Amino acid sequence: MLHNCDLSSFSVFRLRIVEVFERTTRAAERNEREALKCSPFVFVHSQVVNEDRLEPTESCTSFSCKDTHRQTDRQTVLLGLSAAMSRSYSLDVSAPLLRTQGYVDGRWVSAASVFPVLDPATGQEIARVADCGPAEAKQAVDAAYKAFHSWKQYTAKERSVLLRKWFDLLTLHKDDLAKLITFECGKPLRESLGEVTYSASFLDWFSEEARRVYGDIVPSPAKDRKILLLKQPVGVASIITPWNFPSAMITRKVGAALAAGCTVVVKPAEDTPLSALALAELAEQAGIPAGVFNVVPCSRETTPAVGQVLCTDPLVAKISFTGSTATGKVLLKMAADTVKKASMELGGHAPFIVFDSADIDKAVGGAMASKFRNSGQTCVCSNRFLVQSGIYERFVEKLGRAMDAELRLGHGSEPETTQGPLINTRAAEKVVHQILDAVSLGAKVLRGGKRLHGSFMEPTLLADVTADMLCTKEETFGPLLPVIRFNTEEEALAIANASNVGLAGYFYSQDVSQIWRVAEALEVGIVGVNEGLLSTPEATFGGVKQSGLGREGSKYGIDEYLEVKYMCFGGLKP
Repeated sequence: MLHNCDLSSFSVFRLRIVEVFERTTRAAERNEREALKCSPFVFVHSQVVNEDRLEPTESCTSFSCKDTHRQTDRQTVLLGLSAAMSRSYSLDVSAPLLRTQGYVDGRWVSAASVFPVLDPATGQEIARVADCGPAEAKQAVDAAYKAFHSWKQYTAKERSVLLRKWFDLLTLHKDDLAKLITFECGKPLRESLGEVTYSASFLDWFSEEARRVYGDIVPSPAKDRKILLLKQPVGVASIITPWNFPSAMITRKVGAALAAGCTVVVKPAEDTPLSALALAELAEQAGIPAGVFNVVPCSRETTPAVGQVLCTDPLVAKISFTGSTATGKVLLKMAADTVKKASMELGGHAPFIVFDSADIDKAVGGAMASKFRNSGQTCVCSNRFLVQSGIYERFVEKLGRAMDAELRLGHGSEPETTQGPLINTRAAEKVVHQILDAVSLGAKVLRGGKRLHGSFMEPTLLADVTADMLCTKEETFGPLLPVIRFNTEEEALAIANASNVGLAGYFYSQDVSQIWRVAEALEVGIVGVNEGLLSTPEATFGGVKQSGLGREGSKYGIDEYLEVKYMCFGGLKP
C-alpha cells in the first residue's frame, strides 16, 4: 500500500500482453536469437511491439543501412544483458552495515517473521529482514516520544555536531552504501554512488541549518509589552519513504527533522529496507541518542497495519511521505482524525518542452539525463516530451542516436551498465501496457519497445505521440520516451499544464522573453530551464496541485518540522 508507484492495477493487462506474445511468430524469435547468439532465456519475456524505421540520415542514405546500424546497436545492448545475466552476483559489504533487524530505541529488534529482499536484476534473494508489525511500530513511536523530551533540549550546536558526524560516516562508507542501493534497488553503481553523496549532502546541509532556526521580535503596538515569535519542534515525525531513492529520501526528511529537534520513526519501502537499516547503524555510530532515529521495516502485507499506527497514533505530531498521489491521499485521510502536520511529495508527470530556438544538442543531453536516470524511475523524470515542429525531426533523430550510443542494459554492479532493471515485474508490465496503448493509437516505436528478461525493459523512443495516449496522461516510471509535436508556445503550455499534478517541468529555449513567460506559466513546483538535472539540498523540492504539500530541502525544509509560538511579554515599565 505504501510504495512509490502503485502498479498492482496493471496486472489486469497481462492477458493482453500474452495475446501479443502469441501474435509474435516463433520463427522471428528463432532468427533473432540465432543472430544475437545469445541464450533464449533473454527473450522468454520479450515483447516485440513495433520496429518502425527512422528516416535515412546524411551519413546513411538507405533504410537498409540505417536498420543495420540499429540492429548492431541493439545486438550490443542485448548481448551485454545476456552476458550479465549469466553471471553470479553477490552482495559484499562490511558486516556492521548489512543489518536485517528493526532499530527501535537504540536496540536491534527481531519480529515474529521475516520477509525477503530481492535483487531486482536477478530475482535472487539477498537478505531476510524482520517483518515489523503494529506492535513494533507502536514501540518505536513510544520510544521516539520519550526521546523527544530530551532531544529537543539539546542545543542547536549539539544537534549540528551529531548530524555532521553522521554525514562524515556516510561519506566514509559510501562504497558499501552504494552497493546496498544497487542490489536492492537495481540502479547502476555509478548512480548509487551519486545517491550516497546526495543523501549525505542533506545531513551536511541541515547540520548547518540547525543553527539558523531564527525566531522574530516584532514591534509592539503597546509600550508595556514585547512580541516574540518562537520556533519550536513539532514532536515525533513518521517518515514513510519510497524505494527509488532508498537513502536520500530518508536523509532529506530526517536531516531536517533532527536539526529542528524532532525525533523520527522511519518506515522504508518494503523493496529497499537495507539502506535504511545501514543509516541506522551509522546514526548509532555517530552518537545519535537512542529513540531519536527508529526504523521499522515491514513487508507489503504488513505495511497497511504499520502505516495505520504511524498515521493515527496521537503521539505522532507529523507525517512526511514520498510516494504515489493515491497513497498520499489515503495517509492524509488517516492523519486527519488527529489533525497531524503533513508533508507530501507525491506523483509527477513532468513535461519536457523543446522550442525551435533551443540548442538541440543540449536539449538531447538534458532529455537523456532527465529521462533515463534510474531507468526512468524518479518522480521528477520527464514523462511527456513536447518538441516544436521546426526542429522535431532533427531532435528525434539525434535523440535516437544518443540512446544507441549511451544506454547499456545490465546488472547495476557492472561498470558498463547505464540502465538497470525496473523495480519489479509489475513496473515492466505498466510500461509495456503504455507502449501497446500508444502503438494502437498510431505511435511509432523508433527505439526499443521490448520487455526483456525479468523486469528489464528496453529504453523506448516513441514518435507521432498524441495527447490522447495513456503515456501522456499518467506517470510511467520507466524508460519510455514519448515525443509529441507542437506548433505554438500556447499549445505547448496547454498540453504541459493539462494534468492534475505538477512536480517538475523542463524546457529548452534561447529566447529570453520566452524563458520568463514559460517559467512563470508552467504549473509545477520545480522548473529546469536548459537543464535536465535539478536536485540539490540548497533548493526547495516539492510540487503543486496533487503533487503534494510542503517543501523539502533548502532553508525552508526545516520549517516543515517547526511550529511558531507567539509569546507576549507584558507588564513592562516604559
